[in-house]
Amino acid sequence: SSNSLKLLAPDKEKSKIFESMKTGRDIISNKKGSLDTTMTTQMIVGATDDSDKKIMTLSENLYQKSFLKRVYYSAYIPVNEGKNLPATTIAPPLLREHRLYQTDWLLRFYGFSAEEIFRSKKNLDYALDPKTDWALHSLEHFPLEVNRASFKQLLRVPGIGIRSASKIVKARRVGKLRQEDLKPLGVVLKRARYFLQVGGKYLGSVRFDYEPIKASLQNRDRKLTQPSLFDYSNSFQEALTGEL
Repeated sequence: SSNSLKLLAPDKEKSKIFESMKTGRDIISNKKGSLDTTMTTQMIVGATDDSDKKIMTLSENLYQKSFLKRVYYSAYIPVNEGKNLPATTIAPPLLREHRLYQTDWLLRFYGFSAEEIFRSKKNLDYALDPKTDWALHSLEHFPLEVNRASFKQLLRVPGIGIRSASKIVKARRVGKLRQEDLKPLGVVLKRARYFLQVGGKYLGSVRFDYEPIKASLQNRDRKLTQPSLFDYSNSFQEALTGEL
């Protein structure tokens, strides 16, 4: 935000940064085909009190204006002390960084907007990935019938990524899908089952309601901990693949 910029970098102005981005965008656009160049930026998360919604709304705006190809998010790691900086004893917000990357994928590849992801809240629920959290608060759109749902609808199901949604649509041209067909198509049933039905049969193992579904999902996931700087497990790297 402008206030955060004034706090940490008083010699910089947000409007001038955007002017430079616009100039760079126009240069790249005019030289399209002859200049293999894109622009990216990095946001330091946790150095100021900016909310997740403010951060992702800014990213969405930069993407929509074609200012940037990619936004990267880095947890604030203190290297010195300053009156305007958080205490050095605060652990780097790595889990928050991870959730922001996942939200970024939803904006760029899954057709979500920042407004619908956050609705009336300012920060993400770190106990759940943002797609699952959205689905739990949007049960009026579910359960989806696998054999009829559109590609865009399938993308909004937790546990169904771009590749698996494409495979589902392609497989349906051959014949109706059954529950046992979904896993080979790349569907992560431990999450997706609570938001799907096949042939009119609901796949969830609990009552179709917010509380029982949320409890079941959290029980199935591994115990939530603060990720390590060197955590390269599959679950922590979901944000790199975009499969949510």
